[in-house]
Amino acid sequence: MSVWEWVIGGLILVFALAVVVAVLLQEGRRSGISGAIAGGADTFLSKTKARTVDAALARWTRVIAIVFFLLVLAALVVSVLLKQ
Repeated sequence: MSVWEWVIGGLILVFALAVVVAVLLQEGRRSGISGAIAGGADTFLSKTKARTVDAALARWTRVIAIVFFLLVLAALVVSVLLKQ
């Protein structure tokens, strides 16, 4: 294996873990019964703060997933070029 394969493989591993963490940090879309009970206790400011945090996490999840996909494509290109 070449140095480039090791570097891209390491980056793929880091970004795979980052995607998992970003997805797990996001709040679910359905709150269920607990959301109905605790929903009245939220103030307007805390609701908008949660939305902005969720929006930022969703944005970062998309960015990390796109970089992960591009790294996988780069790994494919590097492996094909090195086999020739």
